[in-house]
Amino acid sequence: PGRSASRRACPRSCAAPRDSGRRGVGRSRVTLLGAPLGPDAMSRMARALADAGGNIDRIVRLAKYPVTAIELDVSGVDPLELRRRLAPVAAACGADVAVQRAGLARRAKHLVVMDVDSTLIQDEVIELLAGHAGCLDEVARVTAEAMRGELDFAASLRARVALLEGLSAEVFTKVRAQVRYTPGARTLVRTLKRLGYQVGIVSGGFTQITDLLAADLELDYAAANTLEVVDGRLTGRVVGPIVDRPGKAAALREFAQAAGVALSETVAIGDGANDLDMLAAAGLGVAFNAKPVVRQQADTAVNVPFLDTILFLLGIPGDEIEELTEQTAGPRTATAAGARA
Repeated sequence: PGRSASRRACPRSCAAPRDSGRRGVGRSRVTLLGAPLGPDAMSRMARALADAGGNIDRIVRLAKYPVTAIELDVSGVDPLELRRRLAPVAAACGADVAVQRAGLARRAKHLVVMDVDSTLIQDEVIELLAGHAGCLDEVARVTAEAMRGELDFAASLRARVALLEGLSAEVFTKVRAQVRYTPGARTLVRTLKRLGYQVGIVSGGFTQITDLLAADLELDYAAANTLEVVDGRLTGRVVGPIVDRPGKAAALREFAQAAGVALSETVAIGDGANDLDMLAAAGLGVAFNAKPVVRQQADTAVNVPFLDTILFLLGIPGDEIEELTEQTAGPRTATAAGARA
């Protein structure tokens, strides 16, 4: 099915031609994000861009509040060099910058795959389970070390799951009620689906929760680990292969194959070290409020608290997001576009 998002001209766009002979050389699409993005940050970013030899051919404001999103068409400098120059300036300004190679490949994204814990949702499911088992502190410590890449994920998962032995399976209903979606999560999924994208989740967590989330959001794909339950109680073991760092990348490939799209047409979003292979395999890998090791290696990093900020990286303006949100019924929460969805 056709899944390309339509794009209409934005009345807030303006051209800033300079050195027209260099246009088309190293063409990039630069997205600047801030909450808010002040004039000083814009000035410093423009200065860094000029120092890199770049020419701003077009400027579009995608959103103003609570997240300011500005999109620039830039030529005259290689995208990788531009990213290297702009990233430290953005960090110093408390802003985010995404640099993507311009052209059809940038626009032809059809599948978005997200991590779950601390990405789609604000919580770590295994910590919620541990709270009911009375071992939260120990599990939280190991989880933090694993997400920073300091521990082998599969081994650390088995060790944490072992502490859950004996819990009643009724705990899943209690934990699902505790789970909090990240602000903008519903808006992100609804907007993508309305525009024809397919959406999936892949988690080092557990199918007993992720399947419920996938059903609630009407997602196309989901993959996670499964906790073993015997006679209504957790055994402290995981059934089947562990969905770890390589497993997440494998799931992305499986989803892409099922969707009939190339990996270059995918977007992956995550926050932990076990997301790195998935982010690297995708056409666009986004570190969302991520650990330092992930921010350093991902294609781009987003550090604002709204998950629907990802839509700006796809060039979807805030007014279109609001329009689609108003057409869709459902629970209302804060979003990056300023809508309530």
